[in-house]
Amino acid sequence: MIYPIVAYGDSVLRKVAVDIEKGSIDVKKLSEDMFETMYNASGVGLAAPQIGLALRMFVVDGRPFNEGEDLDERDKDPSLVDFKKVFINAEILEEDGDEWAFEEGCLSIPNIREDVYRPEFVKIKYVDVDFNEHIEEYEGLAARIIQHEYDHIDGILFTDHLSPVKKRMLKNKLANITKGNIKVDYKMKFPK
Repeated sequence: MIYPIVAYGDSVLRKVAVDIEKGSIDVKKLSEDMFETMYNASGVGLAAPQIGLALRMFVVDGRPFNEGEDLDERDKDPSLVDFKKVFINAEILEEDGDEWAFEEGCLSIPNIREDVYRPEFVKIKYVDVDFNEHIEEYEGLAARIIQHEYDHIDGILFTDHLSPVKKRMLKNKLANITKGNIKVDYKMKFPK
């Protein structure tokens, strides 16, 4: 099932999401639906708040960053090989390394991309769809995708990482997204 993506301005995107109790919902079905929704919108990550659910769950598939005819083997990010995962009740234990810039975008904030600085390494604890606990470390683009999606379950958007000047420059574009005055090739849900 493909969900509409919740647009910037909806209050669910600002809520700190709650943990999922084992057996309370079908996390396997929800993760399948989230992947289908994400792929339909050509994304590499999707958090539950982006489909209107204030739950601590997100899915990622960074493999598209390593695909493309013009991409040389040397340009591929090793952190993204087989990087398709579901993170439930995630908790970042550590962020480390030099902060580096990368142009981020967001399915809830379409047609806006800006450089965001994030640490290069992340250590995260989470459970998978079978509620098995994992503690794993990631670097490079994999770490960045995780940090971006993790922000969503804490009610933080990538635009919150921008300077006050950048935020002012984007004010009208963000207002247009909230009003639904944008064109995207996927279904969105706008604040009422």
